[in-house]
Amino acid sequence: MEMTDQVNELLDSSKLIDPFSRHITYLRLSVTDRCDLRCTYCMPEKMKFLNKKEVLTFEEMYRLCSGFINLGIKKIRITGGEPLVRKGIMDFFEMLKPHLSQDLEELTLTTNGTQLHRYANQLYENGVRRVNISLDTLDPMKFKQITRLGKLHDVLLGIDAAKDANLKIKINCVALKNINDDEIDRFINWCVTKDFDLTFIETMPMGDIGNENRLNHFLSLNELKKNISSKFELEDTSFSTGGPAKYSKIKGSEIKLGFITPLSHNFCSSCNRIRVDATGVLHQCLGQNNSLDFRQILRSPEYTEKDLIENIKKSIKQKPERHSFSYDFSRDHIEGKIERHMSLTGG
Repeated sequence: MEMTDQVNELLDSSKLIDPFSRHITYLRLSVTDRCDLRCTYCMPEKMKFLNKKEVLTFEEMYRLCSGFINLGIKKIRITGGEPLVRKGIMDFFEMLKPHLSQDLEELTLTTNGTQLHRYANQLYENGVRRVNISLDTLDPMKFKQITRLGKLHDVLLGIDAAKDANLKIKINCVALKNINDDEIDRFINWCVTKDFDLTFIETMPMGDIGNENRLNHFLSLNELKKNISSKFELEDTSFSTGGPAKYSKIKGSEIKLGFITPLSHNFCSSCNRIRVDATGVLHQCLGQNNSLDFRQILRSPEYTEKDLIENIKKSIKQKPERHSFSYDFSRDHIEGKIERHMSLTGG
């Protein structure tokens, strides 16, 4: 049998179904572990980043993405680190753009917004229509405290540029006790005024962040939602992206208010995603150590498209049921810490 025939035979049964009957249609791809911020809940101040040789080239990433698209992936989110700090990143978006007129339904990204003023128009030209922007405070002093390096002005400039480029914006805010919990109302009102969707996220036990203790700043979103409900009229909605967020609507506005609760309430039952980090390692679950090294496959002298397709399908068959981290309220203790940093895996 010819190689092309063998590949086509593998693609004929291309639905990516995991052992728990979940249809996997969403790939989150980290293009770099590097970032121009050092957020306290994400990484230590003196972060050691990967050697560039360890990171996949854009050509290797494109081959991997194409394999996933051929097997039924409909949505690709580019993440990091901060994806827009990688040199030549717009070339990669341009490489993926033709798939949007074929089998790929959406190409998007998550960004901290610091570089958006440079790239917003190019992102739109390359088929991106929505961006998630990580922003945890509207206070310049707090922003400096949380990010160590950043300036809030740069992010707000990027947000304005994205809006001017007709990109739909969703703000992702990590809820941090004793840091930004006193400005939640302001955050919501700002997003309502700007017509930005807003999602609150609990801090996750990913990587060694040095002397910072996540427990000091862990804020249960169950409690946060109760507080919000006392000031805003919320209406739960069945809207879903297939992701972990549970959404509500605020009466009198069109924005969606999301809550992602990895510690206080497990969200894995409807998981439709897998993640590939910047080195080409596929992580079947953000909160487990199951993985498959695609860099080794892509760089093998014996590499074939058949090998790639077979290993993608194999990786999905090894996807676990749920993540392992949780918050023990009785002992005020986070369980199931994962050693790798979020900046490597992508959020």
